[in-house]
Amino acid sequence: MKFYYYLEPLKGGMGDSMKHLNYAFRFGALFVIVTGTLAHFLYDWCNNTAVVGLFTPVNESIWEHMKLLFFPMLLYAFLLIWRLKPTYPGIPSALYAGILAGTALIPLFFYSYTAVLGKDCFVLDLSTFFVSIFIAFWLSYRFTLSRKMCRYTTLLRWLVCILFILFMLFTYSPPALKIFEDPAI
Repeated sequence: MKFYYYLEPLKGGMGDSMKHLNYAFRFGALFVIVTGTLAHFLYDWCNNTAVVGLFTPVNESIWEHMKLLFFPMLLYAFLLIWRLKPTYPGIPSALYAGILAGTALIPLFFYSYTAVLGKDCFVLDLSTFFVSIFIAFWLSYRFTLSRKMCRYTTLLRWLVCILFILFMLFTYSPPALKIFEDPAI
């Protein structure tokens, strides 16, 4: 079986189509977990190359760790939109909503559990990453099927673009806010 099988538009019945979409989103979650995990180390592996740092964490701040979900899911979203939009016209808005939700969940979960525990915990950090990815893809899947977000496609696309630009701007010139603080310093 070809690895891109689930990224091809399906011409079968609705049941097969939904199963096909479900597998595409499950593969996407796995893709984001693997690429996001590798991206965590890529900046160091590339000798702190500035261009690499725009797309991967340059420090241990929560803001930089949001990139671990945002960029891999955005890349996968482009692929899914390109391949599946003819079959699922609501997929762009659904994926944009999922990207925004998943990215926002990382600081939400992190600051929630650290407020309760009073400190961060590596296992909970990993759980935050994984749960944010699963929720992002689950929401994307549900919104794709319901097409409820279609009327917001332009707004969601702009919000993703704005977040993209903010990642570019704040990587090397972060504001003096807690979310940008590197706890390793």
